[in-house]
Amino acid sequence: MKAYEHVLAFAVEHPWNLTRPMLGVIASILARRISGHDVDRAEIEAAIVNRKELPQPRRGTVAVIPVYGVIAPRMNLMSELSGGTTFQQLSQDLRAAMADKAVKTIVFDIDSPGGSVAGNAEFAAEVMRARTKKPIIAQAQYTMASAAYQLAAAATEIVAAPSALVGSIGTFSIHDDLSEALKQMGIKRTYIAAGEGKVEGNPTEPLGDEAQGRMQARVDAAYDTFVTTVARGRGQGVTAEKVRSEWKAHVYGATQAKAIGMIDRVATLDETLARLLDSSDDVIDTRAALDSTVVDDTPQDASRVSGQDRRPQLELERATFELLIGM
Repeated sequence: MKAYEHVLAFAVEHPWNLTRPMLGVIASILARRISGHDVDRAEIEAAIVNRKELPQPRRGTVAVIPVYGVIAPRMNLMSELSGGTTFQQLSQDLRAAMADKAVKTIVFDIDSPGGSVAGNAEFAAEVMRARTKKPIIAQAQYTMASAAYQLAAAATEIVAAPSALVGSIGTFSIHDDLSEALKQMGIKRTYIAAGEGKVEGNPTEPLGDEAQGRMQARVDAAYDTFVTTVARGRGQGVTAEKVRSEWKAHVYGATQAKAIGMIDRVATLDETLARLLDSSDDVIDTRAALDSTVVDDTPQDASRVSGQDRRPQLELERATFELLIGM
């Protein structure tokens, strides 16, 4: 119970750059478990991100960095529940690729509905600095929404698969009022606290006007940072006003996203990799282009080399999730 309360507090009180349905699913599952209700298996399947097999970490001189699922600052119960990625791991992967002299181009393979505001702007800034030294391609394969789009906007180029969904430039928080649910369970919680505002916005009572105002201020600040990052990263005449008034927080298909300037081209991950290899005069890329099965000989973490190697881990994550919610 205590672990759930911590995760629920993080989920509902912290601003998120995330598609509304995903955060709603996660918060709903946690809130209902705390309230003593069972969770439907279909909701578990919705909350666990459908993570495809990870690509090879290297294709010729191109380093591929997976960005899958809900993105959080660091690995915790929330990222375990969602099967997501952490900014901490992404930063490590990016720095390793930047330090590797054999890597000439970096590709983010993105399939994410977004994630936490915490760490989002910082990582986007790191990507923007890195792109001055090596080209960085953000590939939507197949969802690049909210926080995932913020980091993508900092890349040199954004590419989306034909069926990809891109956008959701917006920020929000939610507050679950569990007072009625706790009342039905015969539970009445009392907070003994010091310091004005220490327990405001807690989930055991309705949200007051002042607490809501402060939450709104945090959301507005995070949104302003999001918009500024996108405008600066995209450049080419993209202004903060255009992002706010024209792009808004809608999600677009690849063709429309290209038409309005959110992405640079429409292509699959394989097509993007083929383009990069074909345009290179490096013999390693020439060999890789001729044989798409070429695997870099550089020692890699086995858990990140192939989807087959990761299957036991994904099954463990699924079992852990079901154990945590008591099924």
